Amino acid sequence: QDQLVESGGGLVQPGGSLRLSCTASGFTLDYYAIGWFRQAPGKERQGVLCMGSGDGSTDYADSVKGRFTFSRGNAKNTIYLQMNSLTPEDTALYYCAAAPISRRNWFCEGPTLHGFDYWGQGTQVTVSS
Repeated sequence: QDQLVESGGGLVQPGGSLRLSCTASGFTLDYYAIGWFRQAPGKERQGVLCMGSGDGSTDYADSVKGRFTFSRGNAKNTIYLQMNSLTPEDTALYYCAAAPISRRNWFCEGPTLHGFDYWGQGTQVTVSS
């Protein structure tokens, strides 16, 4: 079954770092638009970043610019979200999403990917001292 699985979340102190992974099962991510989202308790889902173009350019939410970085792994079915200088405001359930670039029903609205076909169950990130 085609699916995305996130991992790498956990408890970290303010100022710390985490690297989240998103692994595709049943397909590779090299021809997909990618989105990372987060949702904190009682808050709406927020787009963290959207990578939709062939050149790999990425739109980040203002709240994470300069701290979070998207990257691809050597394995074509894995992508990463490197998160540095974490603050308690970054506490949320983080999940990735993907849309085939060849389909025309997706788009990036700034850091938010719309029209994705696949998403994972999420990995919890808690930033606390």
